[in-house]
Amino acid sequence: MTLLVIRHAESVENAAKYDGFYRDPRPYGGAVAHAISREVVGLTPRGFRQAQWLADVLTPFLGPDPRVFTSTYRRTIDTAAIAVPDLPEGWPQQSALLDEQHYGDATYMSKRELYETYPELAQDRRYRKHVWTAPGGGESLAKDVLDRAARFAAQARAELCARRTVLAFTHQTAAVALKCLLEERLLPEILADERKGKMPNAAILHYELRDDRFVRVGTTLSPI
Repeated sequence: MTLLVIRHAESVENAAKYDGFYRDPRPYGGAVAHAISREVVGLTPRGFRQAQWLADVLTPFLGPDPRVFTSTYRRTIDTAAIAVPDLPEGWPQQSALLDEQHYGDATYMSKRELYETYPELAQDRRYRKHVWTAPGGGESLAKDVLDRAARFAAQARAELCARRTVLAFTHQTAAVALKCLLEERLLPEILADERKGKMPNAAILHYELRDDRFVRVGTTLSPI
């Protein structure tokens, strides 16, 4: 059976990142910024069309009893609602294991404001972003997000062993962590690839479980 890791369709944050959300100075505190990111940020019209495209692409993979998971963020929930609309009651299920990296009090801070507010964190943020831990209850990619991804990968493995297809609607940072684990690659190597080009919105990573190991068998990118 197949595990599909899907980045959410384009959100208003993706489309207006530097002229809409990262104001300098930031006009709200970290807790409010995180609430906006999780609960308010939805899809753009382009994102809506990408999700409709996903509906056509994903249908052949679903099978009789798919397991569909989203993060707890609105943009993944909305993407899944459009892409897989006819699931049984109770699905999709929200899983915090698939959440975006939590940036804590630094959510939506510009780099300038972040470095001035937290100078002790500037070195790691500049040169070792994967081990940088966001201030104010945030996460590091190398530990926290990777730990969450490992728990989801174990859950997905169990579902695949039960002959069920798994769809995971998630975010760029969580997808990076999943790629690291599923493909048994080092995190800096994955991040080097990401610097050449991030996983696009609505992209699908295809994995299969073979001889108890995950194998990436394909990638599908949205034409929209």
